[in-house]
Amino acid sequence: QVQLVESGGGLVQPGGSLRLSCAASGFTLDTSTITWFRQAPGKEREGVSCIDYRGGNSYYLDSDRFTISRSNAENTVYLQMDSLKIEDTAVYYCARRRYTLASCSPYAYDYGAWGQGTQVTVSS
Repeated sequence: QVQLVESGGGLVQPGGSLRLSCAASGFTLDTSTITWFRQAPGKEREGVSCIDYRGGNSYYLDSDRFTISRSNAENTVYLQMDSLKIEDTAVYYCARRRYTLASCSPYAYDYGAWGQGTQVTVSS
């Protein structure tokens, strides 16, 4: 059974950092493409960063502040977020592309499995 579980969210002050984790089960990351999305209240879900099955990275937002990585041994994808801003406040989701060996995509409709999300709140 395919499952994605996010963790690592929380409350942080502007300028702070968080590292989000996306623990995957039921499949291996070396055949799957994972993207972090976020959704702020009243806004559409948007792609943040993607790591494809080969380990290649794509950034859709602020590549200077966000870093995506993964551990094949732990079957986990990470999103390191630095210099956080108030506008980064959102629920962050990780998602798996519908098909194996697929390239990165910033579009939510290309993803068939989602985690439950983790709340990130940036506030002073």
